[in-house]
Amino acid sequence: MPFMLSPGVNVTEIDLTTIVPAVGTTEGAYVGNFVWGPVLKIMSVSNEVELANLFGEPDSNTFVSFFTAANFLSYARNLRVIRASNTNHRNATTGSNQLAINNKDDYEYSYLTPGSVANTYGMFAARYPGSKGNSLKVSVWADSGNSQSYSGWTYATQFDSYPGTSTFVSNQLGANDEMHIVVVDEDGAFAGTANTILEKFAFCSKASDATNDDGSSNYYVNVINDKSKYIYVLNHMQFGNIPATTTWGTAATGTAQAYSQVNNFVTLSFAGGITAAPTTGNIETAYDKFRNAEEVDISLILTGDHNSIIQQYVIDNLAEYRKDCVAFISPARANVVNNLGEEASDVVDYKNIVGRSSSYYVMDSGWKSQFDKYNNVLRWIPLNGDIAGLCVRTDFERDPWYSPAGFNRGQIKNVVKLAWNPNKSNRDDIYKVGINPIVSFPGEGTILYGDKTGLAKPSAFDRINVRRLFIVLEKAIARAARYSLFEFNDEFTRAQFVALIEPYLRDVQGRRGIFDFRVVCDTTNNTPEVIDRNEFVGDIYIKPARSINFIQLNFVAVRTGVAFEEVIGKFG
Repeated sequence: MPFMLSPGVNVTEIDLTTIVPAVGTTEGAYVGNFVWGPVLKIMSVSNEVELANLFGEPDSNTFVSFFTAANFLSYARNLRVIRASNTNHRNATTGSNQLAINNKDDYEYSYLTPGSVANTYGMFAARYPGSKGNSLKVSVWADSGNSQSYSGWTYATQFDSYPGTSTFVSNQLGANDEMHIVVVDEDGAFAGTANTILEKFAFCSKASDATNDDGSSNYYVNVINDKSKYIYVLNHMQFGNIPATTTWGTAATGTAQAYSQVNNFVTLSFAGGITAAPTTGNIETAYDKFRNAEEVDISLILTGDHNSIIQQYVIDNLAEYRKDCVAFISPARANVVNNLGEEASDVVDYKNIVGRSSSYYVMDSGWKSQFDKYNNVLRWIPLNGDIAGLCVRTDFERDPWYSPAGFNRGQIKNVVKLAWNPNKSNRDDIYKVGINPIVSFPGEGTILYGDKTGLAKPSAFDRINVRRLFIVLEKAIARAARYSLFEFNDEFTRAQFVALIEPYLRDVQGRRGIFDFRVVCDTTNNTPEVIDRNEFVGDIYIKPARSINFIQLNFVAVRTGVAFEEVIGKFG
């Protein structure tokens, strides 16, 4: 009871219902090269359609990145994607000069206020860097007093009527603030058909304080910047070649402002967008966005066709640093595509180039051919996106501590053929050094036929299921243990901690994740010296379940007169 200065009744509530929380195990992470989309910004994607809408359909330069991500999403529902790009990239604009706007944060920091950039950049910029933005066109009707020629505007039929004066501005005794804006795919790079209307914004206002009936902003700059998927507003002080927009962006409240107009309509095409493929350094910088475990929760890191330098970086600076996720890597394309007879030795050599002994990454044996429906061709794609996807499918069907390999859970999707289908001798050579074979069996599909991590020393942690088991246990129990911070290190707190952890581990044991466990949190490991250092120690002993990698079947012929009991156990 807290101290009370006078008689009374005090009611307190003590919560002893804390449990070990469930933790995410299915979140993928990937940095790739794409034709469109925000740069250096983590975006969550749940399926291939979203991937194509956000980052653009693949072309001859970006198909590996696209299909690595798409293949993962064919098994999973949550991939955090970052588009990497060279700093030489540029956003297309409607002016004579171009600039680089990586993402919306970048835009809001540097370009949000119209007029903050020179007129030479024009009124609009493509939302993201790349040559794809050159396909855009914007047409604006901003003359609310010229209804007679409104029917001459190509896009007039897209709107109910010509623009005039909004209710908000009319209430302020102002006039002529409304405008219509149309975003068009002039060259067909987005929609596949030239001059397709992508977006239209009706009856937007030139007044900076204009609102709709629901209180949302109707100021055209806010409407475009908040709702458009394709463009930003840069500068409304020069509308095309007509510098007649000096009142745009001023407030209507209390001003009786008659907003300046332009003659009929103006149509502006975009140009100057530049696509620049990311360098090794650009990709590493993008992966750094995933480094802080407190800011972003990930479990599986894809590496696509990244080179060995980037793969090493991801293993050392993400997976090993965070220790709550696993990286997935594939050999180089040249190791397995059109490399007849040299595949096994080259794949092993590549593993040695990566040169890491770590349980926090998994290496597969190759690449697959799959159909690119967007371009009607076959493509060679590395398999690490699929292998990470198999882990997610295993989580959905079973638990993270089950092996993702084999005929039950290791079936790989979207395979026309493998670049290299290792035979038994090849599999022996690569598996002993920690490379997991991908094998096509006639009539049985293409299978992940191994479940090793990259750990070189003999250990339980050289298996995917054990590594992922401990990631789950460590992440979940660590989160639960945070509620012991700043409590007293006494018998009650220690007993409470044990009572919190043991039911969770019994549940994992019941779901076949561990054989046995023991939780120790008492005076044997919380000595007076530990307590005096303001520390708290919990020792958790785990016997992990092991996956079967080798099966021995003994068929023993027995004479008719011999009892089975006489021979059973004699031929182990």
